[in-house]
Amino acid sequence: MSTIVLNKVFEKEILAGEALTHVEYEECSFVNCDFQSADLRGSVFINCEFTDCNLANVNLRGTGLKSVAFVGCKLLGVLFNECTDFLFEVNFHHSVLDYSSFANKKMQGTTFDDCSLKDVNFSSADLSRSTFSGSNLDRAQFYHTILKEVNFVDAVNYKIDPEDNVLQKARFSLSGIPGLLSKHQIKIE
Repeated sequence: MSTIVLNKVFEKEILAGEALTHVEYEECSFVNCDFQSADLRGSVFINCEFTDCNLANVNLRGTGLKSVAFVGCKLLGVLFNECTDFLFEVNFHHSVLDYSSFANKKMQGTTFDDCSLKDVNFSSADLSRSTFSGSNLDRAQFYHTILKEVNFVDAVNYKIDPEDNVLQKARFSLSGIPGLLSKHQIKIE
């Protein structure tokens, strides 16, 4: 049986490298905490918020993220694709997610607001109705990704092959057109 933690605020906790497995956190806030390389396997976070936390390289295998917000967080190399699929719902604001993976995740309506998403793997994910406002998608991988009604208008540095992804009603800015045509080596001036 796992431990249950309700309505608690954690501030400036240093849990880097710690094993925090099989704990259920509900309605909790984590502020300025360091979870770098922590083992969160099998834990569940419900209606939680992480603000200004370092979660680089955390182990999320079998972890439940159910309505979780990350604000100003460092999430380098996080394998979100290893989280449980049941009620998976996350949103990101002003966070760095470089080298992370969302491969094969169903995450419709996810917000990536002013995030760094360099080298992030979105292959075979369902991102329908998601928003990438102000986000940097340099070298992000989109392959067999469902991008229906996704808003890329304010996103930068993306390269998406319309032939390998589902793009119905996705929105792009005029300045983002080269990112849709790059495989054809067309020069737009």
